[in-house]
Amino acid sequence: MADWDTVREIAGAFPGAEESTTYGKPCFKVKGKLFAWVSPDDAAEGALAVRVDPGELPLLVDGAPDRYFQTPHYHGHPILLVRMDAIAPRELAERIEDSWLLRAPKRLVDAFVTAGE
Repeated sequence: MADWDTVREIAGAFPGAEESTTYGKPCFKVKGKLFAWVSPDDAAEGALAVRVDPGELPLLVDGAPDRYFQTPHYHGHPILLVRMDAIAPRELAERIEDSWLLRAPKRLVDAFVTAGE
């Protein structure tokens, strides 16, 4: 089970990550772009929102509806909602990393990937 402290620990470790707020909810941004945030959508009930590859979105939602979902508010956007009370920290870390990789500037991504090799 994960919570915002888990998100803070994971997301805050990425280069350029900045903790902030959006619509009064906690979030993480990289160079001003959201990559992990508590959804302000009432239908999402405090779920974590992350960016995903558009082709991966239906696979994740259909493959693990106990952990992932979308609401009409996000329909048409490559945003995955995560039930933090139903996801393991390791899997959450994968979703946050993927989101950061999609939003971070190329130079940060290249440095991160190179450092991990």
